[in-house]
Amino acid sequence: MTPIESNIAILIPAAGASRRLGSPKQLLKWGGTTLLSHAIETAEELDQKEVVVVLGAYYDQIKPKLKKSSTQILKNEDWKDGLGSSIAVGVEYLHNCNDDYDAVLIILPDQPLIDPLYLKTMIEKFRVGENQIIASAYGNGKHGVPALFDKKYFKELIGLTDDRGAQKLIKQSAQFVTTLDKNPLISDIDTKEDYNKIYKANHQ
Repeated sequence: MTPIESNIAILIPAAGASRRLGSPKQLLKWGGTTLLSHAIETAEELDQKEVVVVLGAYYDQIKPKLKKSSTQILKNEDWKDGLGSSIAVGVEYLHNCNDDYDAVLIILPDQPLIDPLYLKTMIEKFRVGENQIIASAYGNGKHGVPALFDKKYFKELIGLTDDRGAQKLIKQSAQFVTTLDKNPLISDIDTKEDYNKIYKANHQ
């Protein structure tokens, strides 16, 4: 039986202050672009209808530097509350849209090694109406983003308020979670040392 074609939105929370880095992480160079623009380009390659970016701490600095596209840019006034609050802002926007989205795929700008092929694999594993969460394995039993959430979880995602993002929701819904192990690609950038190491390894 052919799977029902799904309507999935892509959400990129990018509102943090990058305190450990000391400058806007979103604007760090990645090849010929920036980490955030690279994430947007990756999302656009998935050929889904909606890409939403949530800015916060450096909204006025970042927004003018994003290329003109159909990407929806939102502002999280409560960005200090952490990643969960930015996910909540993005999912609330999607929930209130006229489009009836089947799921949301959440990706982060500080995971630049995540490629469209990996994300397309997530989308291909999604089945409408099965209450799925498709998450990435981090090792040590932890799971996180990139992660795809069925619309069943939209209200819970809208209720997120802390810096743990959606990890608690993933843990609570373990029976519905499908895990993809792409650990070498899950390389978060939190410090200048992290950035220098990953940039040097991927740009010779």
